[in-house]
Amino acid sequence: MKDYFVYILKCSDESYYTGVTNNLERRINEHKSGFIKGYTSNRIPVTLVFSTRFADINEAIRFEKQIKGWSRKKKEALINSDFELLKKLSKTKTQK
Repeated sequence: MKDYFVYILKCSDESYYTGVTNNLERRINEHKSGFIKGYTSNRIPVTLVFSTRFADINEAIRFEKQIKGWSRKKKEALINSDFELLKKLSKTKTQK
């Protein structure tokens, strides 16, 4: 059974990048080296600030897409494990 990871990187320009992989260590090293061309390769150095494990690739992809749609404040609440703030920010968006 394979594990899948959703991760968030903090880039040199203070932006966040969210991705999914089945090998977290390899993927982070690829981002750090600039091997993966695209968003992060122009924003090195990058730092891993969050990761979570999934057994199902479809769940991992769903969560990655969900995070990509979140505001910066909501991502930072997740990164900081501030689940009360995360809950509050979620309610605020859905109540509007």
